[in-house]
Amino acid sequence: EVQLVESGGGLVQPGGSLRLSCAASGFTFRGSAMKWVRRAPGQSLEWVSSIGIGGTTYYADSVKGRFTISRDNANNTLYLQLNSVKAEDTAMYYCATETGAIRGQGTQVTVSQ
Repeated sequence: EVQLVESGGGLVQPGGSLRLSCAASGFTFRGSAMKWVRRAPGQSLEWVSSIGIGGTTYYADSVKGRFTISRDNANNTLYLQLNSVKAEDTAMYYCATETGAIRGQGTQVTVSQ
């Protein structure tokens, strides 16, 4: 079965850190460019970060310098490290293939005191 399963979300205080994970199965993960996207309450889907097959990374301006995307091809896992989080980072975070053909069910991140 082709699937992406996110985990690691939760409640975090402003300025705190969190690491999201995305376990991939059923397709050739190492051969797929991947991305993280998010949807804040009442907002449209927003691209957050991408990582290429060779490890090249890209970030939205809103998260550059605070978030880090990485991948572990040996374990078919995608990561997103969130540092110095802000209230505006509150959203449901989804991992997906770069084309968007495969997307997970999401993990909620809430930044609040």
